[in-house]
Amino acid sequence: MAIKVMIVDDSAVVRQVMLDTLSKASDIVVIGSAPDPIFAREKMQKEWPDVIVLDIEMPRMDGLTFLKQIMAERPTPVVICSSLTEKGAEITMQALSAGALAIITKPSLGIRDFIQDSASDLLHAIRAASMARLQRPRSPPPTPQANNHSTLAGSVMQERMSSPKLSADAILQATGNHASIQTTQKIIAIGTSTGGTQALESILPELPKTSPGIVIVQHMPEKFTATFAARLNSLSQIEVREAKSNDRILPGLALIAPGGKHLLVKRNGTQYHVDVIDGPLVSRHRPSVDVLFRSVANAAGRNAVGFILTGMGDDGAKGLKELHDTGARTYAQDEASCVVFGMPKEAIKLEATDEIIALERIPEVITKLSNR
Repeated sequence: MAIKVMIVDDSAVVRQVMLDTLSKASDIVVIGSAPDPIFAREKMQKEWPDVIVLDIEMPRMDGLTFLKQIMAERPTPVVICSSLTEKGAEITMQALSAGALAIITKPSLGIRDFIQDSASDLLHAIRAASMARLQRPRSPPPTPQANNHSTLAGSVMQERMSSPKLSADAILQATGNHASIQTTQKIIAIGTSTGGTQALESILPELPKTSPGIVIVQHMPEKFTATFAARLNSLSQIEVREAKSNDRILPGLALIAPGGKHLLVKRNGTQYHVDVIDGPLVSRHRPSVDVLFRSVANAAGRNAVGFILTGMGDDGAKGLKELHDTGARTYAQDEASCVVFGMPKEAIKLEATDEIIALERIPEVITKLSNR
């Protein structure tokens, strides 16, 4: 059956271009569009959509208020179509906290060309959202006075379906020189996509300051990862920040790959640090989980622990297999706790995992490592 989509945006141009774009997909049908949430709700009472594409700033009722109402009454997958600005990033983070699943960023000018050029992103985000298992979002924890960022839940898809699907070979080669001596210093590598911000918010705030150093790829566009990291930092005992080249990987620190950049782990003697680099899309993503995991396999081998969490597609599955084959301990999030059981499922197919684990058990596993 076709995915039923409702478009809610105050721009007539955006609504028309999205309608034209989505109508070309055989598996998607636009059942309606509206200039604001009040009109949208009237139409939705007659036929409820499978996915809502929602703007944030609109007259009469803003998208965030509408989203919260929908999630409280009848949870429905929502893709946010938001401006790529610092202010837009903060407001969009609030929408993700309220239960939205994906972000499609749009510029202030050249909307028509942008939507047409980014058609594959929009289609992929809608398809991913339609597959999600939704629950009413948790009540967000209080925002600390010193930090005005909001709780996060959701993810962004950056996949370019029209581009060639490159492997991690496009960024770095597998060296085969894996660390042969197991040490007490571990590093944790985590890769995730759709539903990942919610998963990470469940994990990082539960970790003690003594937890091993953590490197993370979460599929998310630029400008949003800094806000995401700052929010997690305000909720956690460990330090969480957006990674910069030459940052050392240290206990009690989590480094998140910047949107639009690849994150690599390198070793210098007994120390680990990260590089943040440009490069082509790998597994149609940048940052790519496959790139992170291969670099961890090369640099740390059995001294690493890998987790692949909720997300659509297969980015990270091959990389986790490479990591597993070095002797590293590897985990996949189980289907029951995933928003989208795509990336973990592909890793399990490749026999890349030592254990399939529920989301709520992951903090416990990492904490045990810190106590060794």
